[in-house]
Amino acid sequence: MNRQTKNLLELKKRFDSAKQGKESLLEKIDEVELAEQVYNSNAIENSTLTLAETEKILLEQSVRREISVRELYEAQNLSNVVTYLSSKKNQKVDYELILLLHRFLIGGINDAIAGRIRKEGEFVRIADHIAPASDDVKTLLEKAIEKYEQDIESTFIQKIGWFHLEFERIHPFIDGNGRIGRVIINQQLSNLGFPPVIIRNKGKRDSYYPVFKSYQHTKDMRDTELMVNLIQLSLSESLYKRLAYLEGKEIIKLTDYARKAGLDPSSVLAKARRQTIEAFREKGSWKIGI
Repeated sequence: MNRQTKNLLELKKRFDSAKQGKESLLEKIDEVELAEQVYNSNAIENSTLTLAETEKILLEQSVRREISVRELYEAQNLSNVVTYLSSKKNQKVDYELILLLHRFLIGGINDAIAGRIRKEGEFVRIADHIAPASDDVKTLLEKAIEKYEQDIESTFIQKIGWFHLEFERIHPFIDGNGRIGRVIINQQLSNLGFPPVIIRNKGKRDSYYPVFKSYQHTKDMRDTELMVNLIQLSLSESLYKRLAYLEGKEIIKLTDYARKAGLDPSSVLAKARRQTIEAFREKGSWKIGI
């Protein structure tokens, strides 16, 4: 177990202690964060909606510019998926659940493919990776689920990182694979008592897309390091955010923190990105609890 994983387990102990009697506060944090989760996951898939527009759609408010019906449904449907899972504590991630979530996600957008895996003759390509043939999808997905459940040697974060890579390599659906894969990460974390993470759209071409490339060619557990690191950083940030609220800290912008402490802002930002200080993002702005 590496130092980062040990740190996450220590943070979880602190989180478990701090949240006692404050479950309603945690629910509020999740509610406020919902739009950020939806915005980032859809933006990774090239949705043009802004965070502000996503917030308005989820609050059933009008958006100034004309947006497509598809993007409207994408925001609402993904919100429904996240909300559904938040009400299903300790919901095991299995084949049936994955199909159900896909039906929620794609329903109303393309009912012909919603809630079903690819069928004969349906192929998908992601960059230079051609996903396995449709005949193999169900077996591969069930084997991945079984391996995740039975792996007792890897750390929890290695298992989650590997499953996400394998799920996206299989690409079981015609559409919606990335968004379903990311909500699965959060359900797996939830089942272990961790809060949800946000895989950020900003910087996706540097920090998210590249982590799939080597694994898609080798399918080797040793090629999960980059994904594991990404999830570790995201989870650390999520825990720091919740701890700041649960422990009643004063939350200020990271730039103000650096100025008050007489520190170089760029150096403080670098530490935030490495998660060597207790910093986190809200609506894209770095903050810290003091």
